[in-house]
Amino acid sequence: MDKTHMPLAPHLTPPTPPVPLAGLLARADLGLRQVAGPRDDGTEILWVHTSELEDPGPYLLGGELLLSAGVHFDSASGSGAYLDRYVARAAEAGAAALGFGLAPVHDETPRALIAACDRYDLPLVEVPPQTPFTAVTRAVWQAMAEVRHRELRRLTEAQQSLAAAAARPAPVPAVLRQLAQRLGGWTALIARDGAELYEAGPRPGEGASEAAKRLAAVVRPADATGPSGIGSGTTPARRRDAPSSATDTVGATSLAGYALAGGTPGAGLALVIATARRDPADHAIAGIAVVLLSLLTGRYRGPADADRATALVRLLLGARPEDIEPVLSGHGAAGGGPQQWTVVHGSPRGGGRGGEQEAPAQALAASALAAGLGTALVDPGGAAGATVRLLLPADREVTAQAGWTLGVSGPVSLADLATADAEAERALRRAVANRTAMAQGRSGGTGVTGLVAPKEARAHARSTLAPVLDSPVLAETLRTWLALHGSWDRTAVALEVHRNTVRQRIGRAAALLEADLDNPDTRMDLWFALRWL
Repeated sequence: MDKTHMPLAPHLTPPTPPVPLAGLLARADLGLRQVAGPRDDGTEILWVHTSELEDPGPYLLGGELLLSAGVHFDSASGSGAYLDRYVARAAEAGAAALGFGLAPVHDETPRALIAACDRYDLPLVEVPPQTPFTAVTRAVWQAMAEVRHRELRRLTEAQQSLAAAAARPAPVPAVLRQLAQRLGGWTALIARDGAELYEAGPRPGEGASEAAKRLAAVVRPADATGPSGIGSGTTPARRRDAPSSATDTVGATSLAGYALAGGTPGAGLALVIATARRDPADHAIAGIAVVLLSLLTGRYRGPADADRATALVRLLLGARPEDIEPVLSGHGAAGGGPQQWTVVHGSPRGGGRGGEQEAPAQALAASALAAGLGTALVDPGGAAGATVRLLLPADREVTAQAGWTLGVSGPVSLADLATADAEAERALRRAVANRTAMAQGRSGGTGVTGLVAPKEARAHARSTLAPVLDSPVLAETLRTWLALHGSWDRTAVALEVHRNTVRQRIGRAAALLEADLDNPDTRMDLWFALRWL
């Protein structure tokens, strides 16, 4: 006869992990011996309960190791019908196993009890006279404490490793790789349309992969819009009832899907995991990864931030600053006077995955950079490897970001953002050439440049550089060459041209300007002028 365990109600689920019965049987100090019931079937103990009642069922929660000395048994051999009813009641109440204590009542385990436990598939464990029931109870709690300790240590180590992965270059794939390693399975970040932006770990079979995509559609964030099913082609509709997580099973593969908070509008990003097993610790580790991935991909925090990002794009495309400033005014520091801004250009170190997934990968990388710098005003730049442009309030500190080379402008008013944009581009080129994580520009003027009125400085610049103003290539080459202290090789790297091309351009500029570029005074004067272009 098959044994049936009644499932525990959620409020009765113990806060501690179960203990395998095999672990108790392996302890030499207890001397336990299984004499009936299925062996090596993965029986787990949730509680220990001692009872000498004829019907202990009303007092069981399910999953107990039920201990009894057989005080209520008629004789050493026991009544077959009586013990059959006793075991049936215990099994029906959900007992995981029965422990029978030898002495002081019985010198041996009743044969009828052994037969009944075999009949109802209830493991029967014989407790020797030298082992008190309290020792069995203590052993169970000690085993639970050890399992809990290992579980907490695993969670702590996973949290540390996932946080470290989030700080690495290309943090999103790094977190997925670490998560796959910790769970011993496959992880993937899936967009609303079913595209796998990143994946890590051994890929499951085709059936499990397709089920994972369906699971990602189920947990699509509530504010994401799109087709009601992957590839359905139906009219976009809001999913207000989507759960934040869901599970499924395909054969021996356990699947779990989690919705990421925030994310690029319309992407509906979801994390899916495929493993050979699933336990509470796995769910907790996945929860840590969901939080990190949500932060790394959470490009926008609300409609206002989206409006400001749109305003930045419009401004860079030629909109009038006075039309854009009301939208951006709430994004900076409070107080009177014009709002000051900083433009940042970022170039990722290392390449993308290539192909049609380059743009989504670049968008996620740009989101991570924006999150690190604390701004939602970002232009991801399109394909992987392209320059990312960001706008920050000038009072917000810009720090180096892992995996990125940054060029930072000086603080400017909204009307001078185009100038700051060009300055950030030059600073980025200088940082690339110098192989540094970040280079800082200086708009306005400090030091000696601050002693000259801007209007006079610009007039001087136009007069001095008039012969090369018609050739932006010559002017930019001269600027970069002077910034890099006359280094032909580093200038060639910064401009992505051959060093002989740099020599030809500098020679042409020197001839047009009728300037001796070996003279440090001439170089200083030209550098001053170039900064005011």
